[in-house]
Amino acid sequence: MIDWRAIDTVLLDMDGTLLDLHFDSHFWLEHLPRRYVELHRLDDATQETIRARILRDQGSLDWYSLAYWRRELGVDIVALKREVQHLIGLRSDALDFLVWLKQAHPRVVLATNADRESLDLKLPLTGLEAYLDAVVSSADIGAPKEEQAFWSALQRIEPFDPARTLLIDDNSVVLESAREFGIRHLLGILQPDSQRPERRLESFSAVDRFARLLPETSPSQEESHG
Repeated sequence: MIDWRAIDTVLLDMDGTLLDLHFDSHFWLEHLPRRYVELHRLDDATQETIRARILRDQGSLDWYSLAYWRRELGVDIVALKREVQHLIGLRSDALDFLVWLKQAHPRVVLATNADRESLDLKLPLTGLEAYLDAVVSSADIGAPKEEQAFWSALQRIEPFDPARTLLIDDNSVVLESAREFGIRHLLGILQPDSQRPERRLESFSAVDRFARLLPETSPSQEESHG
């Protein structure tokens, strides 16, 4: 699927790509609405209102900002995340893939919409930084990955040749934005959340396991699932 001789830079998403999206799905759609109702002593029916409020800002820079939600909802988001931090974990063979990338020597950059508070929680728990050459958050740039401004700013911070760059991301809107910028090698993730079914990405190749990307895999294992 990937000709690694044609890749100098690997851009990796974090949530849903390297990390199991189950933590975020559970926190934002289950744990936070429930705890919000408890902390503010509201009726349980308010949970659905909070879910709708959270989803309304999807894809914006605010949506990825813990400080924004702390102001909007009047709760300590980081403290509530720590209540379920045991759910934070790597996707299946993500660690094996990171080890292989470190040995193969492309430049590996975490390009994430997670803000610095989220990174401060997740990176120490997962040990990701040991395998990364750089970490760039959309909060540092001032634009989410869904916007062209992100990729222009990222290229200034971490110079890369779009024709020799691979992006792996579970978000099809982000992949489309990267394609518009000119990044040539794009891959999605079939099952970002281990507790939810696989899904199809209409316009992009996608993988269920990183092992399918490695040159050591057999021809039958390299078959695309996109």
